[in-house]
Amino acid sequence: MKSISIIGAGPAGIEAASVLAKQGMPVNLFEKSSSPLKNIADKAFLFPNFAAASDIVDLMNKKLLNQNITLHHDTDIVKMQREGEAWKIVDGKGNAYYSDYVLMATGYTPFDAHRKEELGYGIYNGIVTSLEMEKMIRYNQIVNSLGEKPKRVVFLQCVGSRDEKSGNHYCSKVCCVTAVKQAIELKRQLPDTEAYIFYMDLRMWGQHFEEMYRESQQKYGVRYVRGRISEASGTFDGRVQVKAEDTLMGLPLKMTTDLLVLMVGMEASEGTKCLAKSCGICGEYGFAKSVDPHLGDCLTEQKGLFVCGACKRPMSINDAVNDGRAAAVAIMESE
Repeated sequence: MKSISIIGAGPAGIEAASVLAKQGMPVNLFEKSSSPLKNIADKAFLFPNFAAASDIVDLMNKKLLNQNITLHHDTDIVKMQREGEAWKIVDGKGNAYYSDYVLMATGYTPFDAHRKEELGYGIYNGIVTSLEMEKMIRYNQIVNSLGEKPKRVVFLQCVGSRDEKSGNHYCSKVCCVTAVKQAIELKRQLPDTEAYIFYMDLRMWGQHFEEMYRESQQKYGVRYVRGRISEASGTFDGRVQVKAEDTLMGLPLKMTTDLLVLMVGMEASEGTKCLAKSCGICGEYGFAKSVDPHLGDCLTEQKGLFVCGACKRPMSINDAVNDGRAAAVAIMESE
């Protein structure tokens, strides 16, 4: 019976583990955090149907209730190498594990907004990331730096994505629709608050995303400004002033807001960078590289080593789940 080690208990890793375990295969699932699904658990609702993130977490955790799955919490895998016909992986405490196959599902990390100093994150009050905004929405506590309900909120797209200065030329895929979703959630909680979204261009990738975008304008009055914010700074009364250019009008623009939300993109996690480099499968921007994006997207150049989920590139949750299933099938079909 084939034995499998899966590194990363996110949506891709859990889905792959569940599929393999149902086929009677023993799976060791390693997660460096104290609990699985960290990048979902801190969300409020998920696009496009506004499903509660907590419900999705509960459903996915139930997939782990299989006797063939052994979940290792607080276990950071720092090394893996091929030894004969088996793979050896080693955690941060020096413990070694052996298996026939290894599946990397090490996911992503959010872009660190401190790197965009011109946007004032960590310098001025009232400037938050999309992750922090998600927590405000989740607990119905959307407030400005003074603890008051904001009268105006500005969302800025493409923070750390499609940006030469940060070194990330790629699109993170989910930021556009996340801003639309958060703006709708803002208006549902605070109907009188103005919501603005500054964008380069809006990329509504999936089914129902375009409908969400239209609904945000027609039903909730969200306003869209085509242009990037070049600078953000604090004001004497605790607000934030932004400088931008409206590229449709071709005019400079200044605006004050009670809350500036930076829509941060996805980057390869440190675990992804480290393990991909050590195994010779490091691709662009530190993500793991598969054999072929079309017909071999879960395969690597290393025998018995597979990859799935956002360790390869930015993915939505449903993309990652489907990719986890694909990886499980690839492992089952391998010789």
